[in-house]
Amino acid sequence: MRRKLLSPLSLTLRPSLRCRHIFQRRLQSTIVTDSQPSFPSQTPQPSPLPEHSPKPTGTLLWTILKYLTISIVCTSVSFAMSAGPAIETAEALLNMPSDEETLSLFTPDSDCHAEIDNFILTHPLTQSLSANPAFTASRPHLKIPPHLRPHNLTGGTLLGEDKIAVPPLTFHTRDGSELVSLQHLGPALCGHPGIVHGGLLATLLDEGLARCCFPALPNKVGVTASLKIDYRKPCMANQYVVLRAETTKVEGRKAWVKGRLETLVDEDSGEEPMVLVEAEALFIEPKQAATMQRVYSSQ
Repeated sequence: MRRKLLSPLSLTLRPSLRCRHIFQRRLQSTIVTDSQPSFPSQTPQPSPLPEHSPKPTGTLLWTILKYLTISIVCTSVSFAMSAGPAIETAEALLNMPSDEETLSLFTPDSDCHAEIDNFILTHPLTQSLSANPAFTASRPHLKIPPHLRPHNLTGGTLLGEDKIAVPPLTFHTRDGSELVSLQHLGPALCGHPGIVHGGLLATLLDEGLARCCFPALPNKVGVTASLKIDYRKPCMANQYVVLRAETTKVEGRKAWVKGRLETLVDEDSGEEPMVLVEAEALFIEPKQAATMQRVYSSQ
């Protein structure tokens, strides 16, 4: 084989070319190293724990007293807010108006209501019962505290425009033997057009017969055990009616009562009332009657 012969010039240039390549590589390495940012070590260093100096005893006691005071104030406010309605009801029941005071509690709010009220108050039957010392006049629904009336059927829900516009005027005996009530029934109480709903008439009789016998029971309160209704004639809307009730027998906590609803007429002038509904009922005083909450007093 033939060997390639190198000239002295090539031998002279080769080392210089090698040095130049080495210099370029070192220069590039230096540039790359300088252009890259240096990052701190990623190894987390433990942070020094804060030094807690013990709180003075006075500061700790003040903190406890502050939170205790806030708790007492919040509890008192919550109790006052929850007990407010109960306190209002208790005060109203303790300051319940008398029978005589209820007669002046109603003020008609329209000419129509004033006319109805005047008709009832000046009717011959009213005058006759007012003159009878055996009877006491009252408007018992007005004994119910005003804030409780919206939650009472006959004392709130059924009273108002086109319903029972004027609170019924009631005459009762102190011994619970007899009761007479006068009222006007409006057109909003109808079941059929122009005819008062039979369920409303049953409600009026249930309450009227119960109120009649309450004074004869030991604790002056009872619940309906049975109620028998006989409908005789339709009761027309915008009609004045009279509820008559009589306690027929009392045995301990039981009372039997009969009654009727009839038209309001002037019997002194020879008119005869028309019987609309008749009823018989048994009322029993609950064993816990002495502790029952009362909406109004029967006396």
